[in-house]
Amino acid sequence: MNEVNKTLYIPLYGKSKVSQQGIILNDPFAEKIWKEEAFPIRGKSRSKWLAYNMAMRARVFDDWTACMLKQNKDALVIHIGCGLDSRHMRVKTPCSEWVDCDLPDVIEIRKKYFQENATYHMMSLDASRPEQIGTLSDCDMAIIVLEGISMYLTNSQMRGLLKAFAEKYRELHILMDAYTEFGAKASKYKNPVNDVGVTKLYGINDIESMTNGLRIRFVKEHSFTPAALVKELTPIEKLVFKLLFTGKLYKKIYRLYELKA
Repeated sequence: MNEVNKTLYIPLYGKSKVSQQGIILNDPFAEKIWKEEAFPIRGKSRSKWLAYNMAMRARVFDDWTACMLKQNKDALVIHIGCGLDSRHMRVKTPCSEWVDCDLPDVIEIRKKYFQENATYHMMSLDASRPEQIGTLSDCDMAIIVLEGISMYLTNSQMRGLLKAFAEKYRELHILMDAYTEFGAKASKYKNPVNDVGVTKLYGINDIESMTNGLRIRFVKEHSFTPAALVKELTPIEKLVFKLLFTGKLYKKIYRLYELKA
């Protein structure tokens, strides 16, 4: 497994830790997989503050996906860079089909823990090769989950991925997180992914320029740290967490965008 693939253990650890505490995210599968995989993460990756942040990010993606499905019950859900995430089980809203996609090494591990069925499938897919999007299921509407993937793609590769989706599906709803260029540069000095050997990340400064001419438009920016979830922390934890993840500096580093076509 390469360095980028190893980063999946960082959010897995965070979701497992938070789920065990009974706050923010209920994810017994993360607890089970983390216990069995026992990947040796270290340093900043084991920070409880990062665990809270990873769990909140996952919860925001969960809630958004569920909301989109309630409005579009016949939609196809495509989760690119799924890692060992169990979102397809956490989101209870039915869909026509859910496809979790990642690189072959990751999908091989996923199949130890998750079973395919009539509406749930796993697929090996390289996000840097947009021609592979054409092999996904056909559908009028697709809900695209791009969590923790854009920072491993160059701007050209990211634009190519979005372009492929716009050409494949008539209607799209996309949620994606992204570093800014400043955030990507700063990450070489202080980022948990450094602990598993990743040294190069990419940022997006202008999401509207990224999608210009692609039939995809920017809808709005979401918060990674909704007040309702921050309230689940203890008073002292809330204070520290807000200093770390809700200030102006954090927004200059990391953003969460909703797009549609």
